[in-house]
Amino acid sequence: MPRSAREKSESDIYHVMVRGINRQDIFHDEEDYSQYLEAINRAKSIGKFEIYGYCLMSNHVHLLLHEKEETMSSVMKRIGVSYAWWYNKKYDRAGHVFQDRYKSETVETDEYLLSVLRYIHKNPVKAEMVVKPEEYKWSSCETYYNQSEYPGELTNTAFILGIFAENEESARDKFKEYMKQENSDNKFLEIEVRSKKKSDESIYKEIQTILKGQSLAELQAMEKPRRDEVLRQMKNIEGAAQRQIARITGIHQSIIFKA
Repeated sequence: MPRSAREKSESDIYHVMVRGINRQDIFHDEEDYSQYLEAINRAKSIGKFEIYGYCLMSNHVHLLLHEKEETMSSVMKRIGVSYAWWYNKKYDRAGHVFQDRYKSETVETDEYLLSVLRYIHKNPVKAEMVVKPEEYKWSSCETYYNQSEYPGELTNTAFILGIFAENEESARDKFKEYMKQENSDNKFLEIEVRSKKKSDESIYKEIQTILKGQSLAELQAMEKPRRDEVLRQMKNIEGAAQRQIARITGIHQSIIFKA
């Protein structure tokens, strides 16, 4: 039976999970974890994709990936082949290291983007390996908290932090508070139906309906309580991403997020 085609993300952002073959461990010591991160970094220098978050568990990996010049499938193949070659050489073995078909889901809204990242970072907490997500060495959580990471510049934190605030220090503080909250739905990678992102033109028409004849300049000049009320209506537009609303209205993402 032929495989079904993967859903294409309108935002080009994906939550990806890859498992060891037969769910076996793929990381046995610190060198293994480090080599997988190096494999991502090497692939990143070729494919020019972005990593917004990751977590390496003993038998599986979570990535929050933004594809650019190279498709997600090509990126995952490049990473997998690189690590499998190294792994087989180290452990004097042959054959597959990873389960043949990795799982992926599209990430179309800022709310889901943040929820997925929180879910990824909390994997070690759920597995009772650590008490706090930032205590786990092999995830991007510590990078968001304190800018420390190996290998350097693997994770693009600016994109996510920009949703919380323009000031980096303030954004990191708000990110930490967000990480303390619980996700309302932890069935990531199992959700089959998700709203499709709409075009800017389509969203702009719905924004005009909400504004009832008022201009974007008038929206920007509104008192905070009234502006937040209007922004909340905009965030409820089906298929609209907060960064899309920010682009159309000229209001910063952090203001929209907090409304």
